Amino acid sequence: MKEKNIVTTIENKICIIKLNRPEIRNPLTEAAWELLDILREIQYDDQIKTVIITGTERAFSAGGNLNNVQRDTSDAFATRKRMKQYYELLHMMRKVEKPMIAAVNGAAAGAGVSLALACDLVIAARSAFFIQSFVKVGALPDFGGIHFLTQSLGPHRAKELMMLGERISAEQAYQLGMVNEVVDDDNLVERACSIAQKIAEGPSLSIGLIKQLVHYSANVSLEEFLELEAFGQGLCFQTEDLKEGVTAFFEKRAPQFKGK
Repeated sequence: MKEKNIVTTIENKICIIKLNRPEIRNPLTEAAWELLDILREIQYDDQIKTVIITGTERAFSAGGNLNNVQRDTSDAFATRKRMKQYYELLHMMRKVEKPMIAAVNGAAAGAGVSLALACDLVIAARSAFFIQSFVKVGALPDFGGIHFLTQSLGPHRAKELMMLGERISAEQAYQLGMVNEVVDDDNLVERACSIAQKIAEGPSLSIGLIKQLVHYSANVSLEEFLELEAFGQGLCFQTEDLKEGVTAFFEKRAPQFKGK
């Protein structure tokens, strides 16, 4: 697949996806279709266990390209249709069982914030910042922004961030629960790869099911969730990885999982 807005590398079972339009701050609108195609390709690739998404140079992602918005004269129905096409990417990010890590290297704005929060873990460089500035141009936070921020921050903090449109630092995002860890800029990708490698060496099925069940838990009743949990545990109990994990526990050694 020819990539224009994205650069990908695969090493040690980790796929690093880098948004690569730094001259326009790596807008998601330019890269969404390529990213969607990449995720479709790797979702069943057993050689890839984890995914890292990051940006080039000073920005993680600026979200939408306002130059495109300025030229857009479509009506409300056309806008809704276009947005629903972008949502295919969000659904795929949730569908792919491979854990996804956002390595936020700089500015995460608008839909760029949503892209980071749609990942399973978020690691931020110390100089990174987050901003939902839709209100400053009279628009609504999109690409799931209201949903992700409300889940991460709770309704009052989420409304504050979106209604005021003020930027917050990586450290503030960590204190609010948006970010798992803040690291020095030079160590960002290395730290993300270290976490990704640890996940890649784990039991693939149980990790993938953890991702899926966390998402399901917000949308189903306890009774429905427990049914899904029991089914997932039944699958885990049939794997070679579980047998290896139990054996390693009693032999007091580190398990060697094979993803089977």
